[in-house]
Amino acid sequence: MSESFAPEADARLRSEAAELISRYPDSRSALLPLLHLVQSEDGYVSPRGIALCAELLDLSRAEVSAVATFYSQYKRHPNGEYTVGVCTNALCAVMGGDIIWERLSEHLGVGHDETTADGRITLEQVECNAACDYAPVVMVNWEFFDNQTPTSAVDLVDQIAAGRPVHPTRGANTVATFKEVEHVLAGFEDGRADEGVGAGEASLLGLRIARDKGWIAPRVVADGEAGGRAGGDSQVPTESAQAAEDLTSPPVGVEGSSADRQPVTERDVSPETVRDEHKGNVE
Repeated sequence: MSESFAPEADARLRSEAAELISRYPDSRSALLPLLHLVQSEDGYVSPRGIALCAELLDLSRAEVSAVATFYSQYKRHPNGEYTVGVCTNALCAVMGGDIIWERLSEHLGVGHDETTADGRITLEQVECNAACDYAPVVMVNWEFFDNQTPTSAVDLVDQIAAGRPVHPTRGANTVATFKEVEHVLAGFEDGRADEGVGAGEASLLGLRIARDKGWIAPRVVADGEAGGRAGGDSQVPTESAQAAEDLTSPPVGVEGSSADRQPVTERDVSPETVRDEHKGNVE
């Protein structure tokens, strides 16, 4: 690949880069979005992309490369049109993530961070997709495909390979290409933020139960604030008093009582207290 962008691409990238840089009081703070920007052009952080970032931010190429090699979302070799990430962290693995990974790797003939010969799919084994309530989860260009099975995952990559649109469980109605998503990650909206389902029932279940029971989070009060330690004993709001009792009571068959445990109230959360409590737990 040439060491510089074609004139049209160079002008466009410089214009968008100027907009990104203007959003920060210190220009070098724009390095992360700029790396996404050049990746949206080449499909990876190319040598010419590094050179452009370094020039625009008055950094050395070594400084830019040091950042680009630190974060896993920045690719140092050409990425496929679609990144298929299989979560094999604890819960997803137990629920079948390991089997899904093995099946997809065998089916596509590639391993971790490798791309199929047609350039369509890059397969990744990821630590966590932050969707444990829908395990096992597969992501395509960071869009969620929940409650997967080996069969459904194979069908998913076959649809991608065939050029057919795929529809996430949550999020946008269809999955954008890797380069299109990178342009969004750089900081340019694509107008699709409100498409599809934002949060599914499994994610909202705890919130719904809390509202049905009138549970609310306790408010931590700082020193000197009315109602805090300096202003008198803090109280759990009336509507959540029973919830606090429920939460501090031990499960059936477990020794102890609510009197043995710290109630769910405003309490001392100073760094010193947290440190001492942590030290006591470790000892």
